[in-house]
Amino acid sequence: MTAQVLVIDDDPVQRRLLRQAVERYGHHSILAENGRVGLELLKQHSGDISVIVLDLMMPEMDGLSFLKAVGELGTDVPVIVQTGQGGIDTVVQAMRAGAFDFVVKPVSSERIGSAIANALKLDQREAKARTGKRSRNHAVNFNDIVSASPAMLRVIELAQRAAQSNIPVVLEGESGVGKEMIARAIQSGSDRAGKPFITVNCGAIPHNLVESILFGHEKGAFTGATEKHVGKFMEADGGTLFLDEIGDLPLEVQVKLLRAVQQGEIETVGSAKVQKVNVRLISATNKDLIEEVKEGRFREDLYYRLNVFPITIPALRRRKEDIPYLARVFTERFSVEQKLPHALGVNAGALALLTAYDWPGNIRQLENAVFRAVVLAQGDELSEADFPQIALQVPEFMDGVDAQDVSHRPTERALLAAPTAVETRSSAADIMSVMEAMATEEDHSAGAVFPGGSLIASTDDSGDVRKIADIEEELIRFALRFYRGQMSQVARKLGIGRSTLYRKLKDYGIDPDNPLRDAA
Repeated sequence: MTAQVLVIDDDPVQRRLLRQAVERYGHHSILAENGRVGLELLKQHSGDISVIVLDLMMPEMDGLSFLKAVGELGTDVPVIVQTGQGGIDTVVQAMRAGAFDFVVKPVSSERIGSAIANALKLDQREAKARTGKRSRNHAVNFNDIVSASPAMLRVIELAQRAAQSNIPVVLEGESGVGKEMIARAIQSGSDRAGKPFITVNCGAIPHNLVESILFGHEKGAFTGATEKHVGKFMEADGGTLFLDEIGDLPLEVQVKLLRAVQQGEIETVGSAKVQKVNVRLISATNKDLIEEVKEGRFREDLYYRLNVFPITIPALRRRKEDIPYLARVFTERFSVEQKLPHALGVNAGALALLTAYDWPGNIRQLENAVFRAVVLAQGDELSEADFPQIALQVPEFMDGVDAQDVSHRPTERALLAAPTAVETRSSAADIMSVMEAMATEEDHSAGAVFPGGSLIASTDDSGDVRKIADIEEELIRFALRFYRGQMSQVARKLGIGRSTLYRKLKDYGIDPDNPLRDAA
């Protein structure tokens, strides 16, 4: 579909690059050097412009002022904003002002093309038809994977390549990032499409039953085996077997799995007969398998057999540009599933809130939050008020939370009682009090303890009181480790705003993904 795209940027070089990117994908571009000119062009070409690409930092009229003016005009043209590295607070402001999507500079032509395509799809309401169909037959292909982030687009590219062969694939990533959806897309994109896709959650099966469930058992093979059971490998014959949480497989079962992978043969429990199977194996894990190998919990030979084509799926907090798309798609889908007379929308404030949150449960948590909001929604669109549990955990949104809506939940009551965030703490006593409070948290685990213990020394080796900056840096590193990189929670517990936290990370050169190591 050819569209008219309005490009607003004060940098002539950037305007030229954006024009080339827009035209590369078959669209026409209209150029403006600042927000004021862009606003006039939007009025002149009213009804003809399908998408706007907007720089936020410009003279005369900046991006946020432009968004406000567009809102006053009442136009619903989707706006894709450009932002600098790490400007999540600015992004949240832009989303609140009505931005449809955001891209981080420097932006590739592929990313711009993807953002424009997604904006046009939203306008055509293609998402509703697609998600409604998937809810009925559970078929998933690569077109169903909603993403705009370069990291996730790379995952899709790798998965598409993997689909062209029978190479064993290991999908790595935190719980809830969408590993099974990628696995189903690989199946749909391969020559095994339409064949069985069998899922086994290795972590949810009692250890004494894993072998029987995977490989089957004969009648009388063990106490309670009153009938013959066909295992998952035989069920998946000709198709794909998806082994989720493969790191939880018992060592004794790993031996038989190795044989199945190497030779395509399985042996049913209670039978000496070897059976041939033709199975495409896709594994998934949220563990570091190489570390499991070192600790003796996972066989090294099996690891190298399975880990031929690893694909790491990034956490949702590392691809925040996907959140608005996912929120809209989930809202469309659940509106259809709940048989609402009209599909609900998601307003700018809700999108800003969802984008600001770090989603420790990843896509699964976002999906559940949207499901609850759709079920309880009172109006024609979801707003910040429909996500009270999320707003409680994002300091800048807490003022709009209705305490009555969550007062029956103990955890959320405790959050409501927590002190509001302040921008700075200026004394060593304040820092140490936060340190002590964190050390008594109920969710404290051995894995979260900062090396060297949970206490921060008040004096240096010579006996002198340490500088506040040194203690502050050490405390931030501890908090990042303690709360596993959940930036909203780290900021709230430290009593500072998110923007202040990000600035301090930059000042101290702290890598949020690995607080024990300095950022590159």
